[in-house]
Amino acid sequence: MDRTVPRMGSEEIQLYMRTYYSLLRSSHPIQLETLAESHMAMGSSLHIHARDLKPDVSTLVYASLRLPDCIIDVKLVLIGQIERSFVDDGYDDIQNWERVTAPGRRRRVHFNGEDTLGVFIASRSDIDDLVPTLTAYQIEWNKLHVLLRGSSARRSIDSALAEDRPLTDSEFADLAHDLSLPLPDVRRLSVVWGQNFLSTLSRMASERKQLSLQMLSGSLVDYRKGTASWWDDVQDQLGDDLFLGDRPVYFVSSNTHSLTNLLTGFAQREEENLVAYIRRYGEGDLYSQYQAISESNDPKSRDNFLYYVLKKYLAEKGRSARDALAADERTIGIYRIPSRHGFDLEAQVIKVNMLRPDWLDTRLRDQIGPAGLDHSDAVIFNIDYPLGLAAYELLNRLSERVGTLLGVYVMGKAATLNGRIGDVMIPNVIHDEHSQNTYLFQNCFAAQDVAPYLTFGSVLDNQKAITALGTFLQNPHYMSVFYQEGYTDIEMEGGPYLSSIYEAYRPKLHPNNEIVNLYNVPFDVGFLHYASDTPMSKGHNLGAGSLSYAGVDPTYATAIAILRRIFAHETLRLNRRVIRNGMLDNLRPELVIDDRNR
Repeated sequence: MDRTVPRMGSEEIQLYMRTYYSLLRSSHPIQLETLAESHMAMGSSLHIHARDLKPDVSTLVYASLRLPDCIIDVKLVLIGQIERSFVDDGYDDIQNWERVTAPGRRRRVHFNGEDTLGVFIASRSDIDDLVPTLTAYQIEWNKLHVLLRGSSARRSIDSALAEDRPLTDSEFADLAHDLSLPLPDVRRLSVVWGQNFLSTLSRMASERKQLSLQMLSGSLVDYRKGTASWWDDVQDQLGDDLFLGDRPVYFVSSNTHSLTNLLTGFAQREEENLVAYIRRYGEGDLYSQYQAISESNDPKSRDNFLYYVLKKYLAEKGRSARDALAADERTIGIYRIPSRHGFDLEAQVIKVNMLRPDWLDTRLRDQIGPAGLDHSDAVIFNIDYPLGLAAYELLNRLSERVGTLLGVYVMGKAATLNGRIGDVMIPNVIHDEHSQNTYLFQNCFAAQDVAPYLTFGSVLDNQKAITALGTFLQNPHYMSVFYQEGYTDIEMEGGPYLSSIYEAYRPKLHPNNEIVNLYNVPFDVGFLHYASDTPMSKGHNLGAGSLSYAGVDPTYATAIAILRRIFAHETLRLNRRVIRNGMLDNLRPELVIDDRNR
């Protein structure tokens, strides 16, 4: 079959991947230093200064946020899919190791308290993420080691550590000079490393980083065992009262907060406490923003602001606030399912017929009439979006185990090649670098479904997206070739989800290196990506900044669009059931879904 999209993976990227996969086949730990040259040679857009003697602070920040704090002590990283992988290799006490986390990457990681990390992976994409992140971190660590080991700044660092005090302004300036960095970059490292700032610099000054890596298992069977164990755990926690095997299901891939915030109304009922919190804890900028929003009389912005503050509030106020939210969630049939075994992936199951219209965000209420959806037997199954190929494995598992799949809706971050941070992109073509397929599909969302709820950015529909292999596994040549072909949206889960969708309605495995038509899928399919990165702007990568409050706007605009679509679709489904049962008097045509895409 002729292809409209040529194979576009950079040769340097492919060489890098072949190198680390071949090395990981070894039964003995490999030295990460072996990968440094091929890592630098690929010219990653996320590590554009890899070869420079000067530190690449954006890359170091990016890597630091995706690794646990204990990485400064780590010498050996073990990779496995399930507990049995570690036990069979002699790490019988892996369950007793300390559970550690990283703020920028959700992954199950255990630390033995000395020098070894155990990392649980859900798919091959975790390897494509973890290996470049560790390699980049080590490269940047060793740059700082060379610059710090004989510097005057090292004496200041050791002195401040001994005296248990922060660096003075002049010491910060000296440190920036010795590292050949702008002072704001050094300040940014101090924020990211927090209380470990001085101890990390001291370790960097005193020793080179020499990480080793060992793959304990990597078979497709083990990945499937991992997802099977995850699903069994989900159903076990739900119990027999909510058996999903005979339920109609709307599947959503998003996050663990946006849907629940929109459905519970908890932030609005806690508004007085949230405002008192930002005033009391010195969040002056936030309080000023709240006052400005209140004076503008814009309920949309006020609600989004409250959702943003709520996350901080729940983290600071502790158990009492979280217990109150949990009680409200259970009142309206929201079940949180934490991951207890294997990889780290939280799920939420929401019983549609228990939702309270008076608690809903005001932007949703017109989709539910006074009687709500009381007669619905459907559930919304939301997962904290997985990484790369894990999406394929997880949706496959869910498709096999639920009664009926009514819709697949994916919300996620992406890089934009033609827009700005905060824009929303709606693709109807996705080229998948995993399968080399180009998927053509009817996205159930259009610009008018999102634009009314977006304040700051633009909505770009009819876009073409690329599902990349990893955040580091991209370079300017890779992106420019795609851009010339009209691809403007780079993300990591779309292709694997579409491969699973193909298998959910076709009697065979998804193909490879083909143009695949998915227009006849018998359930809703919707993808919404909001831009968090502009990689064509040189030096402005994911480590250069944060979405912060600005990221709330596209997050909730897309979440609202998804929930409105689900409510409208479910209303139509219930009305059709009424028609089939001959109860035409109960039909509510005013809420019938816009059927333009079906």
